[in-house]
Amino acid sequence: MPKLSNLYLFMYNSLQFIGWAIALFKILSSYLAIRSIDEAYASAGGLICLLQTVSFLEVIHGAIGLVPSGAVLPLLQWGGRTHFLLAIVRQVLEVQKLPSVFITFFAWSLSEVIRYSQYALTCIGSCPSWISYLRYTAFILLYPIGVAPGEVWLMYQALPFIKKKGLYAEVFSGLPFTYYDFVRVLLLCYPFLWLKLYVHLFRQRRSKLHKQHEKKKERRNFMKSSSKTS
Repeated sequence: MPKLSNLYLFMYNSLQFIGWAIALFKILSSYLAIRSIDEAYASAGGLICLLQTVSFLEVIHGAIGLVPSGAVLPLLQWGGRTHFLLAIVRQVLEVQKLPSVFITFFAWSLSEVIRYSQYALTCIGSCPSWISYLRYTAFILLYPIGVAPGEVWLMYQALPFIKKKGLYAEVFSGLPFTYYDFVRVLLLCYPFLWLKLYVHLFRQRRSKLHKQHEKKKERRNFMKSSSKTS
């Protein structure tokens, strides 16, 4: 019988999978209906904001040892995405119809559908090897697409509107810099923070796929030895 923690993680990951699958369906169906990528935020933005906010639980999961990922890298990824989504895209209406939103949402949704399905099935010990392979391979393409022409390009495009609106001026009033300055510095740091996460994913890929290969090898050897003794 699965542990209670595994059942909880299965439920959490399954719900996230369903949520991101619905978001992906909304994005694609909106595009097919009007032949335009302008309505990605209007069609799926609210749902994606909710899913991304709730995913802070994954930082807690790592912090309390429920999963082996730790808390630092999940927090970096959650913080970057949430800031991009809630602080900029949700607040700056002028950027919500830009192609960068469609690119980001599509890359996020597809990668999360793959990731959460793999997590959920692993929790109950029935994840096909091809899903694991997809989980640790699809990011190679989807992650750079979501970051470069997606997140980074949109933040750059949002800068004039952030400056014009004086966004979060009250929050930054006691500081020697504005939110506009903060985003400009963040844009300079983003490639380095992204590269750290990207390299980590490659290390994780090598480790996970190697273990998967070893398990397959052991299974084949066991089958061979069983056939010889029978």
